Amino acid sequence: KLPKKGKRDLWTRSEGLNPGPGLKPLSDLPSQVLHHSVLPTSFYQEALPRLPIPRLEDSIRRYLAAQRPLLEDDQLRQTATLAEAFLKGEGRELHRELVALDKRSRHTSYISEAFLDKYLCARDSLVKSNAFIVFASDRRREYNEQLVRATNLLCSAARFMKTLRAGLLEPDVFHLNPSKSDTARFKRLIRWVPSSLSWYGAYLVNAYPLDMSQYFRLFNSTRIPGPGRDELFTKKGRHVLVMRRGNMYVFDLLDRDGNMLRPTEILAHLQYILADPAPEASFPLGFLTAENRDVWAHLRTQLVAAGNAEEVHSVDSALFCLCLDDQTLTDLTHVTQSVFNGAASNRWYDKSFSLILTQNGQGGINFEHSWGDGISVLRFVNEISRDTSEQPLVHPGSAAAAVDSASAVHKLLFKLDSELENGISRARERAQLLSSDLTVDVRDIKTRGRKFLKQSHVSPDAIMQLAFQMAFLRQHGRTVVASESCSTAAFKHGRFEDMRSVTTHTKRCSQAFVCQPGQHSAGQLKAMLQECSRHHRQLTKEAATGQGFGCHLHGLQQLALARGQPLPGLYADPAYSNINHIVLSSSTLSSSVLRTGGAAPVVPDGLGLGYGFREDGTRSIVTGYPAVNVCDFQECVFKSLKDIYAVLEGKPIS
Repeated sequence: KLPKKGKRDLWTRSEGLNPGPGLKPLSDLPSQVLHHSVLPTSFYQEALPRLPIPRLEDSIRRYLAAQRPLLEDDQLRQTATLAEAFLKGEGRELHRELVALDKRSRHTSYISEAFLDKYLCARDSLVKSNAFIVFASDRRREYNEQLVRATNLLCSAARFMKTLRAGLLEPDVFHLNPSKSDTARFKRLIRWVPSSLSWYGAYLVNAYPLDMSQYFRLFNSTRIPGPGRDELFTKKGRHVLVMRRGNMYVFDLLDRDGNMLRPTEILAHLQYILADPAPEASFPLGFLTAENRDVWAHLRTQLVAAGNAEEVHSVDSALFCLCLDDQTLTDLTHVTQSVFNGAASNRWYDKSFSLILTQNGQGGINFEHSWGDGISVLRFVNEISRDTSEQPLVHPGSAAAAVDSASAVHKLLFKLDSELENGISRARERAQLLSSDLTVDVRDIKTRGRKFLKQSHVSPDAIMQLAFQMAFLRQHGRTVVASESCSTAAFKHGRFEDMRSVTTHTKRCSQAFVCQPGQHSAGQLKAMLQECSRHHRQLTKEAATGQGFGCHLHGLQQLALARGQPLPGLYADPAYSNINHIVLSSSTLSSSVLRTGGAAPVVPDGLGLGYGFREDGTRSIVTGYPAVNVCDFQECVFKSLKDIYAVLEGKPIS
């Protein structure tokens, strides 16, 4: 049976159909989706448990435990007195108010609005808050040519989007026992369970469905600058934004029926853009998205008033941004720097995400953080990387379709007055200064990895957190606040908890390794490592199950601020400010396609730490400002890991 007119793009090669009269060969008719999940994408969403609000007593106890390794005895006594007064007084009232507010907002979590405000009210450049992921290049070298890879990535991104919006994307689930829960048999069984009860069915086989509400903002979304507070804008459009040499282009990635264009048409449009002889834009608007948000808000108003409303709307409503860089990079640190904060003239940091590609096909994703977290973006990266590798739709030497790209591709031309030109020039200066200040260092530690640490009965994550703390102590002679992002996506509209990884156990262990060489036997040091690992696992469990203290105390603080009265003593205490001045801010993302990932430090005198494990090695990614030498810090990380590995093998440390 022939498809109806306008729907023939829905055919797939796997269906084995022969083309009818006038239809193109099946090889040019790719599937519009990546896969057809047995379970609808939102199957578990309705049944997800709500993020719990911890007991106030528990949050205060955990808060004081986190303060203990950071404070002297007299400071700790003062902080404990203020915390006890908060627990018995204003804290109880604020806690009751938070619980009541949570009961009135059962469609979301108690931290959702606070998280959005934290990001959207921040006035610093988005370079400091956006996150990045560098993905692996194609294993076939010839497929890394910029035009070929960009075309395949656009096709895979469009197919992911259509799979998501059709409800055919496999739901996100954390499987503790995948042999039981991540099987076709289980999925066929559970699909007959009502959606309202689906979570309980998964729980019975140690599977934990994850919140997928963030995916709504993955496409067609932009963070719009505003005075004092930004806004998230999402409006469906069919076009993609392409940036090259600071020039901006748009073309439809989908046709009027919502189907992806043929890959050879996309190839033709990108080929047309890459052939444009236009030089670097004199006043690249991309610099504005790296500006202070209030400054950018004012200039954006001027930009619209100057007659650019339609062009600005085209940027805001684009599916996403593709940045085609002219440079050729091979060194992993240089590639990471480029995806993190390179070439601001050729970036639009406000978009939900930007795909970035060098001429030799190296690159990754830079994503705005207010709308979502690494779990959803990494899922997207995993899917499109696998798709472009296993099922590329264009190949080296593929002929571009004979289409009128000059009509299909629209170059956005902006009218700029002297105030806007001056604003862009100032933004360029600040962006270049910020780029030179923010440095990246990537190191591989190849001697040991996940396998060795698990055989040694310690948590790899705990050991890496300990190595970072040891490294800072070795470099600067003091213990500082360290935090690891721990996802709470197992709950409806969960985001993440800043798990405070410095404990009395890690401080004692770090000092034993760094400050007291030769004073402890290998057996004693190994026992300390194992104790750190046990406690770290407990902290991780508490954070992942919504029992951390950071989100809870922050939520109470926001309610106290809304009253317009002096803050309770707990929040006026310098110790509270100090524990939220996170010097070592870290996150881990594990994936076979991920090469590096991370974000900028959250404070000027801090470090941004990303890391990942292989069976036989570890990769550490450090970002920092001039206040902390990232290269020296990495050397200290390497020395710390070397000592830890020696102790776990029963050897003395050198």
